[in-house]
Amino acid sequence: MDAPLVLLVEDDDDLRTTTRLVLEARGFRVVTAADGESGWTAYLTRPVDLAVVDVVLPGLDGLRLTERIRAHGELPVLLLTARDLPRDQVVGFDAGADDYVVKPFDGDVLEARLRALLRRRGGGAAARVVEHGGLRIDVDGMTVERDGVPVDLSATEFGLLMAFVDRAGVVLSRGQLLEIVWGSATWGDPHVIDVTVQRLRAKIGADRVQTVRGAGYKTARS
Repeated sequence: MDAPLVLLVEDDDDLRTTTRLVLEARGFRVVTAADGESGWTAYLTRPVDLAVVDVVLPGLDGLRLTERIRAHGELPVLLLTARDLPRDQVVGFDAGADDYVVKPFDGDVLEARLRALLRRRGGGAAARVVEHGGLRIDVDGMTVERDGVPVDLSATEFGLLMAFVDRAGVVLSRGQLLEIVWGSATWGDPHVIDVTVQRLRAKIGADRVQTVRGAGYKTARS
């Protein structure tokens, strides 16, 4: 099997080269672009597995590129940014990003985040289909149907849905969801969960994810 192909969109020449070398040293193949429009063209013309996108890009910026990619398909997108403010994270996730890394970043951390996205995209080792509240979930293929109609979920939205379905009836706090879906309860702003839940509800139906005031979220038992 070929190594995962990463689309790296970064306008800083030195950082683009350095990041490419870091990823290649860790077993990824990399195709690069220096601006948003070139990144979009590369996405359309290459069968990439992941996208690493700088937020600040000339012309089509990283947030708008992420929105365009998300509207087109399910490719996992990790944003790079120089700003480490909760509001920036929320805006990035609202645009459809799956993860967020702040510059300067450690190469091992970037690799771990990307491999986590690949695992979410690839599903579990054993194929299974889950029926839950009108949803038909192909876990191995990471596809969802709502009352027979396909639902387009990002890798993170799918991971969040599975967190709820696998623990149906159990109240999950924001910290627990960060641990389950993002791999760390201390990562990022917990309110990113609220943004992702809102996106998930819009796609699968608001009644399928219930808010438990002061505690977190849950789904009903099937």
